[in-house]
Amino acid sequence: MAFDAWRSDFLRRAPADVRTILVRELAGLTPDARVLTSDLGQPEFSRPVGDYIQRTVGADRIALGRQARERVPALSSVEARYGVPAEIVTAIWGMETAFGKIKGDQDVIRSLATLAAQGRRREWAETQLIATARMIARGDATRAQLRGSWAGAMGHTQFIPETYLRLAVDGDGDGDRDIWNSETDALHSAANLLSNAGWKRGGSWAVEVLLPPGFDYSVSETTALRPTDWAARGVRRADGRPWSSVDADSEARLILPAGARGPAFLTFPNHMAIRAYNNSTSYALAVGLIADGLRGTPPLRTSWPAEQPMSLADRRAVQAALTQLGFDVGAIDGVIGAGTRAAVRNWQKSRGRPADGYVDAATVAALKAEARL
Repeated sequence: MAFDAWRSDFLRRAPADVRTILVRELAGLTPDARVLTSDLGQPEFSRPVGDYIQRTVGADRIALGRQARERVPALSSVEARYGVPAEIVTAIWGMETAFGKIKGDQDVIRSLATLAAQGRRREWAETQLIATARMIARGDATRAQLRGSWAGAMGHTQFIPETYLRLAVDGDGDGDRDIWNSETDALHSAANLLSNAGWKRGGSWAVEVLLPPGFDYSVSETTALRPTDWAARGVRRADGRPWSSVDADSEARLILPAGARGPAFLTFPNHMAIRAYNNSTSYALAVGLIADGLRGTPPLRTSWPAEQPMSLADRRAVQAALTQLGFDVGAIDGVIGAGTRAAVRNWQKSRGRPADGYVDAATVAALKAEARL
C-alpha cells in the first residue's frame, strides 16, 4: 500500500530527536479520504473570486466581528503591541474559525500524514509532522489536543504546527501558548505572524482603483510602482482620497482578481503579509474587505462579475493547454495560482487579447480549442 510505503520511508528519514514519537503516533494510521477531497477543492482556488467574496464578506460576518471586537479585550491591545490593526486580526479570526466556533475536529497527524503520502505537498506535510512531534515532545500539546482542519491548522486562528513553534505567543501571560482555548494567545499569535511577515504599521492592505480606457492589463501582478507613478499611467483611487504618507512612500502592485471586468486594486506590502497566512489573493481580499467593513469603509465602486465555478477538469485542462502551447504553468494540479495566471497573461498578450490573466469560461473554451483538447 502506498501509504504504508511512505510511512516506512518517512520514519527512516525522520530526525532522531522525534523519531520515537513519530513511530508511536503514526502506528496504525490509515489515510483520510476527506483530506484529499478537500485538498483538491479549496474554495480560494476553485470558486470565482466574486462568488468567494460574496460568501465570505457579508453584513452578518462584519456584525459578528464588531461584537467580537467589543467583547474581547485582546483585540484592543494587538495594534499597540504588533502594529497590526485590530480589524485585520478580527477579520482573520472570522475567516479562520468564525470567531472560534469552527476550529476543526480532524486528527492533525492523520491529516498531515495523508497529505504527505499523497505526494503533491509531501515536503511541506512532512515538515509539519516533524513540528507536531516536537510540540508533543515539548509538552505544548497532547495528541488528543491536536485536532484541527483537514490541512493540519489548529486553534482559534488556525496555526499550522511549524508556525506554532516559531510564532505562537503567550498573550495572556499564564506561561502557555494556548491557541486552542485562549482567545488572547491566539489573537496575539496571529498579530505576531503578520508582524513577522512584514506588516507595515499605518499602511493600507489595498485600495480600489479605476483604470483608464486602453490600459495595458499585462502589468498586473508584475509591476511594482509608487502610487504617483501609477497615477501617471492614469490609475486613480476609486474613492478620490489622497494617499497617506506611508502608502505614498510604498511600492504597490496592481491586481485584477476578476479580470478586466471586475474591481481593480493597488496592493501594498500588507497585502502580502496577509498572504503569509494563506497564500491566496481571494483570501487576502476577503480579510481586507472584512476589515474595511469593520471600519465602516464604503463598498467597492465596481461590482464583481457573476460567474459559475470551474470544474477541476477544466482547471487542469487550462494548465495542460497552456503547457502544450509553450506557456509554462509548473505543475498541472488544477490550482489557478500566480504561475498559471502569468502563463495566461503571456498567452493572452501573444494572441492580442486583453492580458488580464483571468481564467473564465471563455478563456477555458479558447484554450481547449487552440490546443485541441
